[in-house]
Amino acid sequence: MPTNWTSADIPDQTGRTVLVTGGNSGLGFHTCRLLAAKGARVLLASRSAQRGDQARSEIMLGLPEAQLEVTALDLADLDSIRHCAENLNSNLDRLDILVNNAGVMAIPQQETAQGFERQIGVNHLGHFALTGAILPLLVATPASRIVNVSSMVHRNGRMNFSDLHSRQKYSRFGAYAQSKLANLLFTLELQRRLEKMCATTICTSAHPGWAATRLQYAAPSETGSRLELVVMRTLNAIFAQSAEQGALPQLYAATSPVVMGGDYIGPDGWMEMRGHPQKVTAKEHAYDAEAAQKLWRISVESTGEEFKQLQD
Repeated sequence: MPTNWTSADIPDQTGRTVLVTGGNSGLGFHTCRLLAAKGARVLLASRSAQRGDQARSEIMLGLPEAQLEVTALDLADLDSIRHCAENLNSNLDRLDILVNNAGVMAIPQQETAQGFERQIGVNHLGHFALTGAILPLLVATPASRIVNVSSMVHRNGRMNFSDLHSRQKYSRFGAYAQSKLANLLFTLELQRRLEKMCATTICTSAHPGWAATRLQYAAPSETGSRLELVVMRTLNAIFAQSAEQGALPQLYAATSPVVMGGDYIGPDGWMEMRGHPQKVTAKEHAYDAEAAQKLWRISVESTGEEFKQLQD
């Protein structure tokens, strides 16, 4: 694996089509911009059409020749996910890369349109449903990739299968950590099933380390906690790398020719908080095949997305 890998090392993406969820800000914005700069046709998925259009306009200012389109997608609503998938399946003839990047972090207790706890609902179940709905398009595209964006916070996560939606007891950070662990268990089980059907599609995962994005400020803004906002700004100033640098692990996972299915990519610096992309190791429970299969079954039951192509 090369050292000090940067965006300059992204291979040419001409002729390839990419979908990035949450592409209007933060890591997703830079992922869209840098892949478009390498020639990819990029579909920037955003819950807000206005914010999606603003992000597209900003990228196009620096890249007037970019192939960049905004796609409506609300991961907190299965109906929106199905509508988005139907449009993609009808209008695309290939999908080379899916970056499941969007997420919410440590927010006050909320529910999705279907009544899921919002963090597991958006960060995991929404992406699970989207991936399954467009999997035929991905599998039909040779050597396509799925990248699930997790977090180093997954190390604090525990899958509470008896109360997955935190209805008995809610912890903002506990629910977030659980959702990020779910991203890794999903990667493990999806890769296993892809291998079983001998697909050329692979599933990988990545985390950005500590990257300065608006994600850290969403919860303090919603709770109105000025103290938490000050603390997050201070920690970002001390520990965080830029959002562009934080996007490199997922870009590496999406494009590097040496990445293999099931790989987990993160920064190479101290405690994986910052640095250049390298293969890293998740906590032991992230590789628990039994837990991954259990989460898969629950996710199918919750979303109705059966991944028919991959059934055992």
